[in-house]
Amino acid sequence: MELILTTIHVLEYLAFIYLGIAAIYILIFALASLIKYQPVRQNGIRQRKTAVLIPGYKEDAVIVDVAKQALIQSYSKEQFDVVVIADSFQTETLNKLNELPIKVIEVSFVKSTKSKALNKAMEVLGDDYEIACILDADNIMAEDVLKRINEAFENGYKVVQGHRVAKNLNTSFAILDAVSEELNNNIFRKGHRAFGLSSALIGSGMAFDYTFFKNIMKEVNAVGGFDKELELRLLKDKQKIEYLPDAIIYDEKIQKSDAFANQRKRWLSAQFVYFRRYVLLGIFHLIFKGNVDFFDKVYQMISPPRILLLGLVGIITTIYWVIQLLIPGAVQLAVTPFYWTIVCGITIMAFAFGIPRKFYNKETLQAVLSLPKAFLIMFASLFKLKGANKKFIHTQHGQ
Repeated sequence: MELILTTIHVLEYLAFIYLGIAAIYILIFALASLIKYQPVRQNGIRQRKTAVLIPGYKEDAVIVDVAKQALIQSYSKEQFDVVVIADSFQTETLNKLNELPIKVIEVSFVKSTKSKALNKAMEVLGDDYEIACILDADNIMAEDVLKRINEAFENGYKVVQGHRVAKNLNTSFAILDAVSEELNNNIFRKGHRAFGLSSALIGSGMAFDYTFFKNIMKEVNAVGGFDKELELRLLKDKQKIEYLPDAIIYDEKIQKSDAFANQRKRWLSAQFVYFRRYVLLGIFHLIFKGNVDFFDKVYQMISPPRILLLGLVGIITTIYWVIQLLIPGAVQLAVTPFYWTIVCGITIMAFAFGIPRKFYNKETLQAVLSLPKAFLIMFASLFKLKGANKKFIHTQHGQ
C-alpha cells in the first residue's frame, strides 16, 4: 500500500512540475509580447527577385482566387513570380490557373507531402530567385507583405515569419482557432523576438533566402510537420528567425470539429516525433554550445498545447479542491489545492495577456462554450497519434 501511495505522490509531483513549468513559460512570453517589437524599416532598397510558392493538394475550391490575390502586391511585377504547385487538381482548375500571369507546376506523388512539392518546384524553377515565400493554398497576403519581407532581408535575415491572422470567424471553432493562433503569435513569435530569441515558424506566410532554402529542403523529408523539422535544423545551426508583425497573411481557420481533430492530431504527432528525435541533441547544444534557441524549440515540442494546458490545470485544480473540501483527510495529497490554484491562476493570466484585445467580445464568449469540446478532441487525439506522422493528413479548405 505504501508503495502505491509513493508512486501516486511521485506522479503528482511530476504532473505539477510539468504543467507548472508550462504555465510559467507561456506567462513569461505572453508578458514579453506586450513589449513593442517593430523590425527596422528600410526605404529605397533593392527589390530581390522573389518566388511566391503555393503548394496545394486537391485545393480546387480556393486556389484560383488565392493565385489572383497573390498577384496584388506593392512590389515590382518584374521582381516576383507566383508559382502554384498543383497536386491532384481538376483539369478545369488547371485551365483557369494557366490563364493567369503565374507559373503552374504540376506534380504527382505516390504519397503527397508539402516538402516533396516544394522540392520538385524549386528543381523545375532553377536558381533565378533570391527569396522563396511560402504560402498555403488558402492564404491571402496583404498588399505590402513582399515589401516587408524584402526589408527584413535587407536587415540581414535569411528566414522570416509573417503574421498569420484569421480570414474567417464564421463558426465557434473558427473563432477558437483564430484566438489560438494569435495567442501563439504573441507567445512563440512576438514574445520570443522581444527577448532576442527566434520566432517560431508556422508552415506558411514564411520566407527564406532562396538558395539557402533550396539546399536545406533537400534534407527535409517530413510527411507531417515539415516546418517543425525545418526550424529545428535552422536553430541547430544558429540561424535566427525574424518575425514580421506587420506582414499580414490571412489564413482560413478550421470551421468544423472533425477538421479540427485531424489538424491537431497531425500537429501533436509531429511534436512528439521531433521531441524524441532532438531532445538529447538539444540538451547537448545548450550545455556545450550555449544554443538557447535550439533547446527552447526542443522544449516547445514537449510542452502541452494551450487548450490542453488550460483544460488539464482547470480539471486537476477542481478535483483537488473537491477532495480537500468534501473528504478532508480521506486522501493524502502530495500537492495541495492551493499550489494547483496558483498554476491555474498563472495559466489564466498568460491567456489574458496573450490574447489580443480585439477578441474580447461576445462572439468569443459564445465560442468559449465550445472550449470543452475542443479540449476533449485534443485530449482524445493523444491516444490516436500512432502512425499519424507517417501519412499525409489533408485539411480541406473553402468549405
